[in-house]
Amino acid sequence: MNTLHIWQTCQRYPLGSWLFSRLFCLKAPYFGSIRPRFVQLAPELCEVHLKKRRAVHNHIGTVHAIAICNLAEAAAGTMTDATVPKSHRWIPKGMTVEYQKKAGTDLKAIARPMNGAKADEPGDYPVEVLVTDTNGDQVFRAVISMWISERPAA
Repeated sequence: MNTLHIWQTCQRYPLGSWLFSRLFCLKAPYFGSIRPRFVQLAPELCEVHLKKRRAVHNHIGTVHAIAICNLAEAAAGTMTDATVPKSHRWIPKGMTVEYQKKAGTDLKAIARPMNGAKADEPGDYPVEVLVTDTNGDQVFRAVISMWISERPAA
């Protein structure tokens, strides 16, 4: 069962976004450290929220840079998984980040493919993730390079 189908199934129920977010963290436990809340998922789009709480703070009381990277990777990976055809697979290959402003509030990450990239073609699939605070100010930008390849024949 693919990620997009699980998302769509969860959306039929009250607290469906919460349920999907919990299932996601069971599948990939490391992401549980930031408690991501998936809000929107479709091919070529993923929106994930992060609540500012003490567990994700740095020494100055803002959201830690690596927690934001974790949020960006969760959004980009889930968007990619919802986009690639079943005949293909993906893996993160690299990540370039820009910390643009202190992240002193809850955060929203939106992941989209860059430059009309197609996930049905083997090769590099660049995903841009923009992270904004509750004031709508962009605090972070990442470009995550996903490597797309065909699944080996079973």
